[in-house]
Amino acid sequence: MATIAKFCPDVEVHVVDINPKQIARWNSNKLPIYEPGLDECVKKVRGKNLFFSTKIDEAIRACEIIFVSVNTPTKTYGLGAGRAADLKNWELAARNIAKVANGPKIIVEKSTLPVRTAHSMRKVLMANEKKIPFEVLSNPEFLAEGTAMDDLAAPDRVLIGGLTTKEGQAAVQKLVWVYQHWVPKAQIITTNLWSSELSKLVANAFLAQRISSINSISELCEATGADVQEVGRAIGMDKRIGKRFLNASVGFGGSCFQKDILNLVYLCESFGLKEVAEYWDQVVKINDHQKMRFARKMIKSMFNTISGKKIVLLGWAFKKDTGDTRETASVYVAKHLLAERAKIQIYDPKVEHEQIESDFKYYKALAEGQEFKNYVTIATDPYEAVKGAHAIGIMTEWDEFKKYDYKKMYSVMAKPAFIFDGRLILDHKKLLDIGFEVYAIGKPYGIKYQNMDDLKSE
Repeated sequence: MATIAKFCPDVEVHVVDINPKQIARWNSNKLPIYEPGLDECVKKVRGKNLFFSTKIDEAIRACEIIFVSVNTPTKTYGLGAGRAADLKNWELAARNIAKVANGPKIIVEKSTLPVRTAHSMRKVLMANEKKIPFEVLSNPEFLAEGTAMDDLAAPDRVLIGGLTTKEGQAAVQKLVWVYQHWVPKAQIITTNLWSSELSKLVANAFLAQRISSINSISELCEATGADVQEVGRAIGMDKRIGKRFLNASVGFGGSCFQKDILNLVYLCESFGLKEVAEYWDQVVKINDHQKMRFARKMIKSMFNTISGKKIVLLGWAFKKDTGDTRETASVYVAKHLLAERAKIQIYDPKVEHEQIESDFKYYKALAEGQEFKNYVTIATDPYEAVKGAHAIGIMTEWDEFKKYDYKKMYSVMAKPAFIFDGRLILDHKKLLDIGFEVYAIGKPYGIKYQNMDDLKSE
């Protein structure tokens, strides 16, 4: 919304929410989320044509186009639990719009939703007693956290789906007009509603599939002596494949990938497409496996016992340049380590302490009988955090982690000192020269045959 306000000075944008604390933070000097460039953008237009408030009903009546961006988490109860999207918030929003609206409105789906949700929501909206007409559009985001502001300013494409009726297409063109303030018309794609809704799920599924694919190969590389970065570079030079999303890691996270794949799986199951559902479900299973085997490698490397040992996790955000921790690999690795009674120290340059502690509760990362304060410490200084530590785990690819003085860190750690690079961002040769025991995703350290010369002595 801040980007729309920035590029459309003639458009008044109201962002409303039922949570007064969140709105207060959007109106403050410290925004509730971290995203490079967001702070500057908001402050540039806030109070001019961008307004934050809790006056939801007033905004509904005043605005012609209403974007609905409510949370649609994976269901934890009832039919489809663990896979289907929970649309409760979406329906509540639609019912409130229908109740409050004082004239025709264009309702835009921004949340990631299952195919044909727009059809259901339109039924809810059109059931209003005032007989007010509504048009529902699908306008999914294709953003990457950490580069979201750049993605919005110069998008690969903008996708708008609407009904093929005269009224539906008129609504589509009104939204096209908004985006044409800064996006070339050739990059604005218009489709029917169902194609737009499905495209969002499929886009995230394809991206996650690439990550799970290279992560599966990383395990094979470790077993054979190949190097996953060399393999990724080799296949990425093939123009048919391309080099994006071929970086092996401890696993993907974030609010969208897993949720959208599980949603896609449930959708396929609902239509009886068993084999298709199983195919996409495997993407999530490989991701879970990657996080588990990384933790198991840490445990095995430290002589199969980490009880009472201090392990430092560098990074809690699911990726660099964001404060978002949803489905972060860190919490799952921490869960496995805590099950073995390790003592965890966590340092992240952007994630707030309260969020980290909240994540342990939400993801049930503490073993039975464990108290957060007895097993987890949140550090404010990475050099202080590693004092007396047995191991360091690189969990997020923050640029600052590459610049640390690891020789200094090594000098204050328990020996042997281990470092586990779950993001492949460190200079492993330098670490080995310092004296670290090094494990990195998809690297041949510890493999008997590292090159053909090794075979000659057999």
